[in-house]
Amino acid sequence: MATQLTLPVRLRDDALFANFYPGDNTQLLAVLTEFVQAETTVDPYIYLWGHAGAGCSHLLQACCQRADQKGLRTMYLPLAELTNADATILEGLEHADLICIDDIQTVLGKPTWEEALFNFYNRSKMSGAHLLLAGNNVPSQLNFLLPDLKSRLASGLIFQVHVLNDVDQLAALQLRAKIRGMELSDEVGEFLLHRIARDGASLFTALEKLDQVSLSAQRKLTIPFVKTVLRL
Repeated sequence: MATQLTLPVRLRDDALFANFYPGDNTQLLAVLTEFVQAETTVDPYIYLWGHAGAGCSHLLQACCQRADQKGLRTMYLPLAELTNADATILEGLEHADLICIDDIQTVLGKPTWEEALFNFYNRSKMSGAHLLLAGNNVPSQLNFLLPDLKSRLASGLIFQVHVLNDVDQLAALQLRAKIRGMELSDEVGEFLLHRIARDGASLFTALEKLDQVSLSAQRKLTIPFVKTVLRL
């Protein structure tokens, strides 16, 4: 059976490959789909980077969800959310099949964390675990104290997660709406894009609220309805 190793972190139910609109990330999605098999010739270490809202966290969680479905042992560590944790949480994780570590930049510059990450990386290589890391920039542009850790994190496949353009953002919204059983017209979608922060989290949170209210009120998504629900 699949094992999501225990930590006070829960994967988002909507963080799936199926509802991630690829845009310019088509090649990356293909690589990650193969990567989570944990049995292929794909490099067992991949580093993703992207600006806020690009979808790094979504993809890391989607990898865990897919690996879970295949009966693999997984771990997702969103370091930006684990502000009270210490580096000992890495101990023993190399025995999982897939470990996804998010927001790596939040612990860089901390000697204890960098040493723990360096040792964990080496243990993961020896155990054969698949390791997927994400940060807000390429390793060469992050502030490391430990040069050996920097070289390790720069040694694998590195992909940028590209932010969606306006056309793709509309398509992504419509895909999410369709999965939820809603019809989102171009007009309403463009209204949302112009009135809500463009990052994916804000847009999809708004869509979730619209879904809940429209379902209970049995209303279609129109601009007046959207204005009322979201107080725009």
